Amino acid sequence: MAHSVHPKIFRIRETKDWLSRWFNRKKFGILLREDHLIRFFLEKRLKEASIERVEIERSPGKVQIIIASARPGLIIGRGGSGIEALRKDIQRILLKGRVVDSEEKQEITLDVREIKNPWISSALTAQWIASQLERRMPHRRTIKQGLMKVMANKEIKGARIEVAGRLGGADIARKERVEEGQLPRQTMRADIEYALREAFTTYGTIGVKIWLYKGEKFEEKKRKEQETTNDK
Repeated sequence: MAHSVHPKIFRIRETKDWLSRWFNRKKFGILLREDHLIRFFLEKRLKEASIERVEIERSPGKVQIIIASARPGLIIGRGGSGIEALRKDIQRILLKGRVVDSEEKQEITLDVREIKNPWISSALTAQWIASQLERRMPHRRTIKQGLMKVMANKEIKGARIEVAGRLGGADIARKERVEEGQLPRQTMRADIEYALREAFTTYGTIGVKIWLYKGEKFEEKKRKEQETTNDK
């Protein structure tokens, strides 16, 4: 039988990086729960801000939260008021959950990064398809439109979009997919961006999976190794 591996974990040391970058042997469980609370709060609070990912970096006494969004203006607010309100709310939630040690002071900083083209992001494309399905748009037309908009970008070498669930309100759940171009899913140096989102419809939950192939990073990795060798 085949063993399914998450596309990002499969390439975590080749082309991808962790979304939580820290290490603490003594308080690993506590900090992991903090990260979960932070992401859950931001995804719920900033649902309309087109959030692609939330990265968390920790250092002694400091927590840096990096938010990648296609609509950064909704997050920042007028004069930066939105950022300050988010920071205070995150600190209040962590203290309310009694996750943060009251004697340990943590400085929380927020960094918002703009995504200029949402159609080269698998997460944002999946969010768009899920929102269309929640509005009762036909699933075949929606995934074909999504594939057409994605493949219109020269950065994308291949794409695959798959939806699963009670499509169109059918009694029996099924899967449907569309794909175009190359998609070498077993090549570790292939830069494949994967995302999973869910559409909550009146007749059940529909899963949306997207794979985007952006070429190989073999040459880039080789160039970095050569630069490191020359520096030594």
